[in-house]
Amino acid sequence: MTTETKYIFVTGGVTSSLGKGIIAASLAKLLQAQGYRTTIQKLDPYINVDPGTLNPYEHGECYVTDDGAETDLDLGHYERFLNVPTSQANNVTTGRIYQSVIQKERRGEFLGKTVQVIPHITDEIKHRIQILGNSGDYDIVITEIGGTVGDIESLPYIEAVRQLKWDLGDNNALVIHLTLVPYLKAAGELKTKPTQHSVKTLMESGVQADILVCRTEHELPSDLKRKLALFCNVREEAIIQSIDASTIYDVPNMMLDEGLDKVVLKKLALNSDVPDLTIWNQFVKRHKNPKSEITIGLIGKYVELQDSYKSILEAFIHAGAENEVKVNVESVHSEYLNDDNIKMKLSHLDGVLVAPGFGERGIEGKVNAIKYVRENNIPFLGICLGMQMAVIEFCRNVLGLKDANSTEMNPETANPVIDIMEDQKTIIDKGGTMRLGAWDCHIEKKSIAYQVYQSQDIKERHRHRYEFNSSYKDQIEAAGLKATGYNPETKLVEIIENPSHPWFVGVQYHPEYKSTVANPHPLFVAFVKASLEHNKTK
Repeated sequence: MTTETKYIFVTGGVTSSLGKGIIAASLAKLLQAQGYRTTIQKLDPYINVDPGTLNPYEHGECYVTDDGAETDLDLGHYERFLNVPTSQANNVTTGRIYQSVIQKERRGEFLGKTVQVIPHITDEIKHRIQILGNSGDYDIVITEIGGTVGDIESLPYIEAVRQLKWDLGDNNALVIHLTLVPYLKAAGELKTKPTQHSVKTLMESGVQADILVCRTEHELPSDLKRKLALFCNVREEAIIQSIDASTIYDVPNMMLDEGLDKVVLKKLALNSDVPDLTIWNQFVKRHKNPKSEITIGLIGKYVELQDSYKSILEAFIHAGAENEVKVNVESVHSEYLNDDNIKMKLSHLDGVLVAPGFGERGIEGKVNAIKYVRENNIPFLGICLGMQMAVIEFCRNVLGLKDANSTEMNPETANPVIDIMEDQKTIIDKGGTMRLGAWDCHIEKKSIAYQVYQSQDIKERHRHRYEFNSSYKDQIEAAGLKATGYNPETKLVEIIENPSHPWFVGVQYHPEYKSTVANPHPLFVAFVKASLEHNKTK
């Protein structure tokens, strides 16, 4: 629709966790719903090359794209809102920026020059920002800058934004600054000082905010908006209120009511229309008006931080809306599950999902949980490590291989029913070396998986090092656990099912990464439906 790509930069001030990712995704949704081809990228100021080696407690879940990039969890929000796949180009870290510049220096590409933050680091940032825009696939690129204005590590990004605004010229780039307007209960008033200081800090770096999005617990009165406009040098219509929402899926409509999309399009000299949010609003209506309710246990070892399983939790919201059911997710810490408390912890649940993870902590709790749901006919979905634990549990308790294990947990096990991939055995570096991204899977027709996907050939995203050991496949299948999906090239097992159980499925891949508002993942939809049926028979 546009002759050249327009750029929107989203910065944050005063405090982190204001919801830049949700605001960026909501704005993108409104622009997309008006016909503009829109994408979002995240610039992260940490020195890790990617979040792949980070503990989930540090940074929430690691989100994986089709092309195998390990990225920030905000990319999950982008995909869930826009229903458009992201890629390596949508997430850039300081580590990757410096790695690239240092590699160029080692190759002699700077012709003997002294390599400096300006221009070399800022030029690399500007290049990364414009990769998506230069592809010709997008009319608008929204760039979310992680961290907060004033952070030392964010300064090169803010300088790159200043330069890019200058390079691109009028009406081609704008800056949205997300700030906090706190409510002081004792005084009974909203305070603008944090926002004023945040804008001032941004201006000290040479960047003037074009739009202020103000996070607040209370409505912003018009006189307060006028005050912010005057002291922050921003037009009053560009002071946007972002009040706390009951669900993140309300935010696009709230931003529409505030006129954020109109202000943005006006500043970019683009035509504004009424966004078509029909499918979105149908989803929100179903999500907010469920006809029934179920409880599903999420068994993992990072349950203290909800962001550790963000995509799984959102996939349950999508699948719940599709089934017109409210899915209550009950977190169960696998480290504290044992024979004495397992019935009390699991017997009331309508379904159980055993989550992905790494390392041996909490493993036996997962095995105990799977044994309980298998024997008590509770619907089960195992994802990645969850699928591997289902294989180990079956081998131990049905096949009689009492010492069955994964070589990840016990390298010396006599029965390595889960083993490291052959091509992984010589790898020393941990970052970016797993089986990552979208891989093919062929599904057997006589299976729950085929009923779910209605197709024999699918593609799903992976993130793991260890696999079902195919040398045990015949033995396991003869005892009753079936491999119903496999990679056609490597023959590695992708899906296992227990036909003697009402609904028991384990998958080596991560279906949660591909669930969106417009396309809830069919595996989660089917699992929620099975859990609802189990609820009715209890």
